Amino acid sequence: MPIPFKNIPSNLRVPLFYAELDNSKANTSAQTQRALLIGQKLPSGTFTANVPAICSSQSDGRTAAGPGSILAGMIDAYRDGDPSGEMWVLPLIDDVAAVQATGAITFTGPTTAIGTLPLYIAGRTVSPIIASGQTAAQVATTVAAAINATSGLPVTAVVDVTVASKVNLTARNGGECGNDIDIRFAFKGPASQEAMPAGLAASVTPMANGASNPVLTTALSNLLDTSFDFIVCSLTDTVSLAAIAALLNDATGRWSWSSQVYGHCFIAKRGTAGANAAFATTLNNQHITCIPFNDSPTPTWKWAAAFAAVSAVSLRADPGVPLQYLTVPNVLAPPLASRWSLTTRNNTLLYGGCSTWTVDASGNLVIENMVTTYVTNAAGQPDNSYLEIETLFLIVFVLRSLSAMVTAKYSRVKLAADGTRVKPNSNVAMPSTIRADIIALYRDLEDQGYVQKSAEFAAGLVVEKDATNPNRVNVLLPAVLIGQLRTFAVLLQFRNA
Repeated sequence: MPIPFKNIPSNLRVPLFYAELDNSKANTSAQTQRALLIGQKLPSGTFTANVPAICSSQSDGRTAAGPGSILAGMIDAYRDGDPSGEMWVLPLIDDVAAVQATGAITFTGPTTAIGTLPLYIAGRTVSPIIASGQTAAQVATTVAAAINATSGLPVTAVVDVTVASKVNLTARNGGECGNDIDIRFAFKGPASQEAMPAGLAASVTPMANGASNPVLTTALSNLLDTSFDFIVCSLTDTVSLAAIAALLNDATGRWSWSSQVYGHCFIAKRGTAGANAAFATTLNNQHITCIPFNDSPTPTWKWAAAFAAVSAVSLRADPGVPLQYLTVPNVLAPPLASRWSLTTRNNTLLYGGCSTWTVDASGNLVIENMVTTYVTNAAGQPDNSYLEIETLFLIVFVLRSLSAMVTAKYSRVKLAADGTRVKPNSNVAMPSTIRADIIALYRDLEDQGYVQKSAEFAAGLVVEKDATNPNRVNVLLPAVLIGQLRTFAVLLQFRNA
């Protein structure tokens, strides 16, 4: 049986010892699964606009994006849930025609006792101490100064030049995202000892009128062929999501045969259950997951980043394990009255392309079911083939495992038809030998719990030489992915003594 040397010549007469290496059976590495955060930076940020960059640390990323920017908020929210995963950013600059969202707080007074003002802006607390006897105008001055002194807020504040008791707020970034900046008082209420100082009242003009989002074309094209498995997009307008859909397209995008870098996008949307379901079903895309919510102080871009982060940690460890019951850190859950019932979550959201969450006894958000927005096929009929996000990541895992085996073992071999008489180790592959290796790989994946029914797989596996191209092998891979335990139904048929 000849040994298949590739480099040591056969005509050597100089003694003695020569060795070459063959790593074709040694590759056990896993592909790096990166996260990518797409959001707007500030002009003060040092990130280069539209150019992807690795984020070396949370603090450095916050500074490079510009404190208070949408991107800085995404970095913080993502790192809270995924402390060690490789994180990249795709910084955007405001559109030249962007309009910044504006809002206001108007106070009435005076205060009759000292107290702490429980102000929430985009889920962050601003808590200036208000002295007794302060007029509304004095309170406005104190609050404006406190807002501007709080690092990382997505707004700036100034006292109105006409109404001295009014604080005008302006989003740091232009565009529609600023409209989602929530402003409220005493969100946690008396249970957390949050109350307005005695004698003081306030009315809020919600943030609004932000317009003209950045165009993603240049930024997305600069990603080239770098793989990003977990993509978080702060923009949810029609044009931006069409660009994301094109990026991840099965035929021409990152999921195509010619690209194979894959990826999945996470977004969040504020609104009623019905509005969110209507929004998600129009997307109808297996590569986009929408996290809906209503009445949370935390903005959409932080919701998306936080849910993506905890999902990424689990999916990297094992893409087959369901994401249910993972706790999402540092995102404020909506108050009880604004949460959705089981019926609404099941019938409206999960059947409408929206993921669902619950709230535990400590007030933490907990993932219930992460699904894609894919709900109907090309014929408009209901289709659950791409319902669960785990399905997509299992597909990627299986394809990458097969690619690693093929490129390691078959990158430089000759190809012969089955039945050709060749000596062992002659560096010749046949459909039957390739088939045997694929079955062995599948059984290994089955042992690890990523696929199942290996006998059924082997019976359906087809490996054949192409009828017209003698140098091509065609494979039909009937993989049966592992499932997830999602429902445990019990009929308690009790007996009386």
